[in-house]
Amino acid sequence: MATAPVTNSSSSVYDALNGSPTTKTDDGSERFLKLLVTQMKNQDPMNPMDNAQVTSQIAQINTVTGISTLNQTVKSLSSQMLSSQVLQGAGLVGHTVLMEGSKLHFGEDGKTAGGFELANAADSVKVEILSPSGRVVDTINIGAASAGRSGFEWAAPTGTSTDGMTFRVTAKSGSTTLTATPLTTDLVKAVSTSGDTLNLELLFGGSIPYTQVKAIS
Repeated sequence: MATAPVTNSSSSVYDALNGSPTTKTDDGSERFLKLLVTQMKNQDPMNPMDNAQVTSQIAQINTVTGISTLNQTVKSLSSQMLSSQVLQGAGLVGHTVLMEGSKLHFGEDGKTAGGFELANAADSVKVEILSPSGRVVDTINIGAASAGRSGFEWAAPTGTSTDGMTFRVTAKSGSTTLTATPLTTDLVKAVSTSGDTLNLELLFGGSIPYTQVKAIS
C-alpha cells in the first residue's frame, strides 16, 4: 500500500510553531506579545494582572499592527500616485509652462513673451527690459491692469544680443506702488522624479517642481 507523501517537514512545522522570521515579518506585534507573555509568566500569583491590564496590552499590539499596515498602504498609494503623475507629466513634453521668474527666453525670430500677476488692480503698469548688467534696454507701457495675470510680448531689435536679458514690472495705484510678481515662460523637454516629487526639465530654466507651474499652453 502506497504511503501518501509528507508535505510538511519537521523544520517547516518548527518554523510555523515558532514564528520563523523567514515566513513572517515582525511588525512589532510579536515583540509586544512576547513581552506580555513574559510579564504574565512572572507576575505575582497573589496579585495577578487584571482584565483591564491585559486588554490594554492587547490594544497596544493591535495599534502597532494597525499603524504598520497603514504605513504600508500609504506607501503603496504614494507610489501609485507618483506613477500616475509621471504618466500625466509625460504629456507636458513640448508644451510651454508659465511660472514665477523674470528671465526672458527668445525664439529664433528674436521675439519673447512674459507676464506678471497683480494682487490688486493698478492704474499704471510698465515693463522694463533689462540687459544682463541691469541697464534698461526698452520700456513697455501697459497702462491700467486688473488684478490677476497679464502678459506682454517684445521683439529685440535686429543685431541685439538677447543672452541674459530679464525684465522688471512696476505697478502703481495712484501714488502707491503695488506688488507685481513677474512670470516667465519655458518649454518642457522632459519629466523626472526625485523622491515623491515630479520635476519638469525645462529647455532654458533647468529643473523645477511641477507644483511651481501656474499655467500650461
